[in-house]
Amino acid sequence: MSNQSAKNNQPIVFEEWKTADGALIAVARLNTPKTLNSLSLEMIRMLTPQLRNWAEDDRVRAVWIEAEGDKAFCAGGDIVALYRSMTEPQSGGGASLGELFFTEEYELDYLIHSYPKPVVCWGHGIVMGGGIGIMAGASHRVVTEASMLAMPESSIGLYPDVAAGWFLNRTPGRTGLFLGLTGARMNAADAMFVGLADRFIKHELKAAVVADLTAHNWQGEDAFAVVGSVLRQHEDQSNDVLPDSRVRAHFDEINRVTDADTLADMVAQMKELSAGEGWLAKATTPLETASPTSLALCWQHLRNCRLDSLREVLDKELTLSKNCLSKGEFAEGVRALLIDKDKQPRWRYASLEEMDSDWIDSFFEN
Repeated sequence: MSNQSAKNNQPIVFEEWKTADGALIAVARLNTPKTLNSLSLEMIRMLTPQLRNWAEDDRVRAVWIEAEGDKAFCAGGDIVALYRSMTEPQSGGGASLGELFFTEEYELDYLIHSYPKPVVCWGHGIVMGGGIGIMAGASHRVVTEASMLAMPESSIGLYPDVAAGWFLNRTPGRTGLFLGLTGARMNAADAMFVGLADRFIKHELKAAVVADLTAHNWQGEDAFAVVGSVLRQHEDQSNDVLPDSRVRAHFDEINRVTDADTLADMVAQMKELSAGEGWLAKATTPLETASPTSLALCWQHLRNCRLDSLREVLDKELTLSKNCLSKGEFAEGVRALLIDKDKQPRWRYASLEEMDSDWIDSFFEN
């Protein structure tokens, strides 16, 4: 097998682009397009040490993260592998694959959020769940006309994680709560409005962006300013195809339906919108089949994390996610959606009104 073929078979491809003055832009390309670049434990274990090495390498001025294929940057974590971890006997002792996955995924997310050099994330296509975990922490988050972001974990018995307790609490009004509960799909303008993206650039300009970055003389320049300047120039050429933000257009209505004293009342108000038409109706329809446990976890988690630091949020999410692995709701959601594909999940509780509060409290306990 040639070196190029071996490289192409790797789930992440690493490259280094040389700049005009001999500096480097380090590149990480997610490389499993057939699975929409879903994030696996193997990929996490490749990316984390490489990012740490680049952080220490004085030749590397910036990091660029992208994905192979036009459909997706990253459609989320490899939940089929997590399902096997939850349902098949584990050999030997120690932590399960699921526990290792969440532990190391959140460490990767924290590393990106706290990275000492510019990190450009080219979020073209589908960006969901674990993909948002990678993208959210980048210093320069680019969306394109094909970008579609969502946190749809409530449909599979999980909850919005990957630091969602931190970034969904920092969106305008109660839009973060709405997006977390519904899993509503965001376009590029939505992502920028709620603070999950920084720049909108047409995908066809990507090669020009790279060319300008590599042609630059980085010596003595502030690397963050160099990246920002180049992206800004290409964003100015892209405004003609920027879509309208549905979240911004429906901001008042979103705040109205998320204004309630109990989660049950809030969800009832949100469900009323599904009888209508347009984006709001489509956004709230998944509430009908979402796991009531997941809705309660999302609601309680965001309340618990309102004043927490990023590190504190990720620590709380690790506890939550480990409990999700063992309590059955997550496994049932994945079974119904992706394994048996009957789309008939048998949730532990059929409604929020029937739910035992002790059940929800148990997810937050070590």
